[in-house]
Amino acid sequence: MAREQFYNITQPMFYILLALTKERHGYEIMQIIEEFTQGRVIVGPGTLYNLLSRFQADGLIRHVSDDGRRKTYIITTLGRQIVEDELIRLRLLVRDGENILRGLVE
Repeated sequence: MAREQFYNITQPMFYILLALTKERHGYEIMQIIEEFTQGRVIVGPGTLYNLLSRFQADGLIRHVSDDGRRKTYIITTLGRQIVEDELIRLRLLVRDGENILRGLVE
C-alpha cells in the first residue's frame, strides 16, 4: 500500500503503531492502548488483528516471535516514519485551530 494512504491514519491505527515501539503481542497491545489513553481509546480484537495483518503486509510492522499462543510484533522504520508524519500533521491541525479560535487568522 502506498505511504500516502496512511497519511491520515485513524486513531486505532495511530495507537497500535505507537504501542509497537516495543515488542508486544495482541492482547498486550489492546491493554497498553487503553492504559495510555486512560480508557479514551479501546481497540477491539477484530480491529486489532485486521490492522496488524494489514500493517505487516505493508511493512509498517514485523512479526518478531510466535510461541504458539501469541504472536509478537514491533514497528519498522517505515511504521515509525508514518507515526512521526502523523504527529507533525496533528501538531499543524492544533496550531491552525488555536490560531483561528484566538482570532489570529481570519
